[in-house]
Amino acid sequence: GAHLSMSPALFLYRLATRLLEPLAPRLLDARARKGKEDPVRVDERLGVASLPRPAGDLVWLHGVSVGESLSLLPVVERLRKVRPDLTLLVTSGTVTSATLLARRLPEGVIHQYAPVDGPAAVAAFLDHWRPAAGVLVESELWPNLILEARRRDIALVLASARITEKTVEGWRRFPAAARRIVTAFDRVLPQDEASAARLESLGARIDGHVNLKLAGDAPPHDPAAFTRLSAAIGDRPVVVAASTHDGEEIAIVRALDKLDQRLCLILIPRHPERGDAIAAALTRDRYRFARRSEGLQPDGETDLYLADTLGEMGLFLRLADVVIMGGAFSAALEKPPVGGHNPLEPARLGKPAITGPDMTNWAAVTEALVAADGLRVVEAPWDLPAALAPLLADPAEAKRVGERGRRAAAEAGSGLDRLIDSLTPLLPPAPPKGARR
Repeated sequence: GAHLSMSPALFLYRLATRLLEPLAPRLLDARARKGKEDPVRVDERLGVASLPRPAGDLVWLHGVSVGESLSLLPVVERLRKVRPDLTLLVTSGTVTSATLLARRLPEGVIHQYAPVDGPAAVAAFLDHWRPAAGVLVESELWPNLILEARRRDIALVLASARITEKTVEGWRRFPAAARRIVTAFDRVLPQDEASAARLESLGARIDGHVNLKLAGDAPPHDPAAFTRLSAAIGDRPVVVAASTHDGEEIAIVRALDKLDQRLCLILIPRHPERGDAIAAALTRDRYRFARRSEGLQPDGETDLYLADTLGEMGLFLRLADVVIMGGAFSAALEKPPVGGHNPLEPARLGKPAITGPDMTNWAAVTEALVAADGLRVVEAPWDLPAALAPLLADPAEAKRVGERGRRAAAEAGSGLDRLIDSLTPLLPPAPPKGARR
């Protein structure tokens, strides 16, 4: 149809990528030697699939690196629930994201590396997988991939899109090309107002907001481990300091010394490999503690538990009476800013939480949770006792704060419903009930 007339910029891009494409294998091999590509699967980057395509309809989901790939997991879960007849293909671009997805993707969901944006690689990828629809997350706008998918009438959704002013300035030099690319999507669902305005300025039609990083369920846990730890702690109230960074652990431990009631403090460093350094600092200051990585439990004598393991956040959060979210106290401690960590994790479990002022990575969520009074913000670690005391003294109030957080978190996560509602009309019809695949 008419949408094939190409802007000069796109024509040149297509020409350049076609001419450069023969060099791709050499470049990819060089990257593989540096550990930036998977040497065993490097051909997937050239569109050469390493797995057969199952029969039936296929939907393709793409997120370039770790954050984007992980934000696709709730979409995968939901699509499997509502459309078990579809095969799901998830593509990503980095080795780390592939490793993580291999661990986290459900059985039967296919992972491949995304093809480089050369015409031949893109065509080979689409020839093999023949997706009915594609969902691209965040901001990777690869012209050949998008326009070739459009040419084949593959329904496309740009979801959870985040686009910076700098990117937009680049695209504005080629307005016709930019418009062709953003209008190739059947649905555009940006993360926030700013991204929506930027995409609109390039010619996109906005179909609502979705931030997939806010979707998802409470982190999982091992019930047997919960029972053991719960028994070891007994009736002491539990404060969990989650995702802490350098300097925060010792500052929090010292601050909580000021509380006159006895409690069990669980420290969960964001990077478990810092366990030795934290242990050394605690030992130097003569604190008694037990270390999770050494297989120890807190006993009657230890009120301090260093949980320096990976993937057990769900367990410790469930034990908490109150949660302190780390990564947010850098200014008070004169450390480089971290930007905070996801306050939805305690909120989804109905746990009241306290954090520091530096929550730039989670600004919108923090604002929503603070407004709902499910999260409280203090300026520095030494302000924690005053914020903790009333919550520990009044479990009913702590429960109310946690409940308000849970409701705000559910609201924040509603973007997933909007995405599925947007995507559903674009999917091939489901087979009649009772029909076999």
